[in-house]
Amino acid sequence: MIRHYALAATKVFALLLLTLSSAFAGGWNTNKDNVVLDGYDVVAYRTTDQAVKGSSQYASQYDGVKFYFSSPENLAAFEKDPKHYVPKYHGYCAFAMGAKNAKVPANADTFKLYNGELLVFFNDEYDGQKFNTKIPWNDDEKKLYSKAESNWKTMNK
Repeated sequence: MIRHYALAATKVFALLLLTLSSAFAGGWNTNKDNVVLDGYDVVAYRTTDQAVKGSSQYASQYDGVKFYFSSPENLAAFEKDPKHYVPKYHGYCAFAMGAKNAKVPANADTFKLYNGELLVFFNDEYDGQKFNTKIPWNDDEKKLYSKAESNWKTMNK
C-alpha cells in the first residue's frame, strides 16, 4: 500500500507541474466558460448518486462562478442552500489537495460523498496510463481527508 501511495503521489506531483497554471487560474476549477465541473449537476450527485450533465437552461451563479443543473427542481434546491451542494476544494482533486497541497483539475464523473461532502478526483490518462486518484484516496481516506482539510484552510487564507 505504501508503494502504491508513493507512486500515486509522484504522479500527482508530476501532474501538478504540468498543470501549474490551473492552480493560479482562480478559486474554482472551472472550464473556459467559468462553469464548475464542466456543467455537471452538483445536486444530482446527492439525489441520484450519479454524475449528470446539467444544462445552461438551468444555471445559477454562486461565488462568482456558474453552476448548471439538469432540472428546475435541482436548480431550486441549489439556490435554497448552495453551500450544501458545492464540491469541496472548489472542484479540485481531493487526493491532490491531501497528498500534495495542490489544486489539480478533477473529473466530474469521478466522485464520492464523504462526510456529507462532494469530493471529486482526477481520473484520466497520465504518462500513457489510466490514473484514477480515487483509488489511492480510498486506500488512506481518513488521513488524506484530514490533510486535505488542513491544506485547504492554509491555501485559502
